Amino acid sequence: MNITVLGAGNWGTTMALVLHRKGHQITLWEFDPQQAELLARTHRNDKFLPGFSLPEDMHATSDVQAAIRDAQMILLAVPAQTCRAVLHGVGKLNGGIPLISLMKGVERDTLNRISEICAQELAGFDPGCYAVISGPTIAPEVASGMPTSAVVASLTQQTAQQVQHEFSTRELRLYTSDDVVGVELAGALKNVIALAAGICDGLDLGFNAKGTLLTRGLTEITRLGTAMGGNRHTFGGLSGMGDLVTTCTSPQSRNHTVGERIGKGETLDHILSDMVMVAEGVWTARAANDLAHRYGVEMPITAAVCDILDHGKDPRLAVGELMQRSLKAED
Repeated sequence: MNITVLGAGNWGTTMALVLHRKGHQITLWEFDPQQAELLARTHRNDKFLPGFSLPEDMHATSDVQAAIRDAQMILLAVPAQTCRAVLHGVGKLNGGIPLISLMKGVERDTLNRISEICAQELAGFDPGCYAVISGPTIAPEVASGMPTSAVVASLTQQTAQQVQHEFSTRELRLYTSDDVVGVELAGALKNVIALAAGICDGLDLGFNAKGTLLTRGLTEITRLGTAMGGNRHTFGGLSGMGDLVTTCTSPQSRNHTVGERIGKGETLDHILSDMVMVAEGVWTARAANDLAHRYGVEMPITAAVCDILDHGKDPRLAVGELMQRSLKAED
């Protein structure tokens, strides 16, 4: 199968490698012409996925129309905040081509999920041909062939099962779901809690605090996700709890790293200017906070993260305020 991956970051490149190993023909699209030329010439992507070589027959290009021309399946692996511009460049999809999102974010300005952006920007978009993959998938581990599982959600069983069949390997096991809303939100919102977990580690608050944070963070994710139409069961699964634990504990997690550096006293502007890859949680935190207000959902950890990111609140003060909130029953 001819598969195009839109986005040559670490996760897009990783999935390109996984699918090539299964025998698919892969075209990797990179928005930066110089980076695309480097990928095509050196067959390496050391900027985003150091230590791995790309197959010589994997095509790389910065021409999005050329990239999708012969595609039988398209993967979206770009930062959530640039998704709309990329899809605007795509313009139109041929009918029946599966479109698979690997993305874990919410658009800051519109509060749209990725499937909603696709519906707005792509002529011929068929919701039944759309799917989203999410779960505990730290890219270098997947690229190295270490075992993990994820969930693929689509409104149609046919699309979910097709992706499950084409993507699953001995190292990557996919489960199917019909909860597109829940899987999209679980993958995005866990990044906000990962920022908080990093702050917790940067402040050296210990394992008890981390366990508390993950548990109450999952409660927040579930509150908002179900209010927006997701299935409660989804948030206890691979795209919810599974990805949350991984992202909040892995030293390779970008969002955890940003939070940890904030906890150690660095400013957000300095951290972001120093990073090559995108930490989606920074923008999703703001979107999640706005969505919480829209849906009347209480999300105190998310609000505290936004106070730290946007208003420079001292992280220790934010932790103290969370601990001194009104006492209540566990929900």
